[in-house]
Amino acid sequence: MSNTKPSKTEVLRGTLDLMVLQTLVSLGPSHGYAIAARLEQVSGGALVLNMGTLYPALMRLEQRGLVRGRWGTTEKNRRARFYGITPAGRRHAAAEKRGLDRMVSIIDALFQEPAATADRGR
Repeated sequence: MSNTKPSKTEVLRGTLDLMVLQTLVSLGPSHGYAIAARLEQVSGGALVLNMGTLYPALMRLEQRGLVRGRWGTTEKNRRARFYGITPAGRRHAAAEKRGLDRMVSIIDALFQEPAATADRGR
């Protein structure tokens, strides 16, 4: 049994927005810290976002009309901006997931390719 911690995972370019949108679908309106904590939890600690990465993504999503922010109070009685996904954000997340699923399928097929087929190109 290994006592090593999971290695930290870098977020692939373009996937952070989708992960944030899906987190808001799952959790409902949430503040940045809760979103980051959820992503860390779901990844088993392999994905740790700093606020300098997350907040620009939230601002970008808000400017694109995919999330809507409002000020509120956290469970610890602190003022925070809560973000909720908009209908346009739900449509965008669904379309992006379909595209990501296609890409994963293509990559999986490439790795499942029989060695004899791969050797023909050499």
